Amino acid sequence: MTKKAKAEAENPQEEYLRMDRIPHIWCPGCGIGTVVTSFNEALKKNKEDLDKVAVVSGIGCTGRVAGYVKLDSFHTTHGRAVPFATGLKLANPELKVVVFSGDGDIFGIGGNHFIHAARRNMDLVIICVNNFNYAMTGGQVAATTPTDANASTAPYGNFEYPFSIPYLADACGATYVARWTALHLRRVTKSIQEALNHRGLSVIEVITPCVTLYARRNRLGDGLNLLKYYHDKSEIAHGADTRTLGIGYQDKLIVGKFVHKEKPTFLDAMNEHLGTVLGDDYQLYGRINNDKD
Repeated sequence: MTKKAKAEAENPQEEYLRMDRIPHIWCPGCGIGTVVTSFNEALKKNKEDLDKVAVVSGIGCTGRVAGYVKLDSFHTTHGRAVPFATGLKLANPELKVVVFSGDGDIFGIGGNHFIHAARRNMDLVIICVNNFNYAMTGGQVAATTPTDANASTAPYGNFEYPFSIPYLADACGATYVARWTALHLRRVTKSIQEALNHRGLSVIEVITPCVTLYARRNRLGDGLNLLKYYHDKSEIAHGADTRTLGIGYQDKLIVGKFVHKEKPTFLDAMNEHLGTVLGDDYQLYGRINNDKD
């Protein structure tokens, strides 16, 4: 057995993780680690060239993913993962660029950036771990905290209406939209595989409520019991109308693949426009090329 084969047998994730940074900082029972495992499995099953995959994260618990994966990765400022990833994709369109961050980072602080990336149908994969609050900074209300749930800035219950991530993504123009829980391991893996092969903006929401802050404040149990509750409460409804996919406090959870369609990406549209205006010899691949002698 070769040294590489032996290492893979002992730890099948070693090829994809920076083992010198393990153990990770995530709390016992947190679902982020299982989502990372699903991501690594998707890379493996797709036989992705790891030199052509880049991960961009923002700030927060899920934002730490960028530091653990053994890929070209970038840990950006809070809410700025999507525009950074956009620039990376435009500079090197051959890269598969994955934004791996949390609900507060992508849809709260960085919400406006997400809207325009979806509008443009940027060729990005966005994996959002939705833990229902700002977990790293004290459990404050987030844009996805269910109404009536308790949070550190809503000790008597949240009275705000939360975003439905699939509805927002669909309405803004994303062309692949799915939602699962952290215990739908194989389905998360399959969705990431599909998203990596999809041209356009792909959004995968993974529900994994914060076990330390959200769960304790709402007396929902801990660890696997908490995750199992949301898994068991879920109902798979592929193709469901995204307008019906809000998440109520301790209500039934609709999961599945809701949107999967083809539409020109931002680069496709730009190339077509340049070809019309400047002639067919002009194409944009991170820059304008004119190879005519």
